[in-house]
Amino acid sequence: MKSHTEYRTFNTDKQQEIIHITPWVEDEVSKSGIQEGFCLVSAMHITASVFVNDNESGLHQDILDWLDGDLAPWQAHPARGDDYLHNRTGEDNGAAHLRNLTVGHEVIIPVTGGELDLGPWQRVFYGEWDGRRPKRIVLKIMGE
Repeated sequence: MKSHTEYRTFNTDKQQEIIHITPWVEDEVSKSGIQEGFCLVSAMHITASVFVNDNESGLHQDILDWLDGDLAPWQAHPARGDDYLHNRTGEDNGAAHLRNLTVGHEVIIPVTGGELDLGPWQRVFYGEWDGRRPKRIVLKIMGE
């Protein structure tokens, strides 16, 4: 069995951003020479995510709006006080931690015939929930 590992660092200008990374992942699958196996893409930070979905800007805004609604708004619900308990430790990113838990931090994609085996509309994305500083993702491809 062969393996191929690559890292990529993101430093976004925005606090929240959804970045299409499928072309990079496809390029790494090609470089790996692996024909049959799996590709793991994982955020190495607890305030970021990696996910598979449609590459459509309206959907991306829907995702951000959904997270900022009742799921993980930047300010906690008034019934709990004026902020997340995590933020009372001196941090200010409690919502970003919850967004990581909600969206997930990694995906595993089959590799078939030397290519990502995605559905017709599926693409791979990096979700930044607390940006403006360097964060890494790891890509590991394993197979034959």
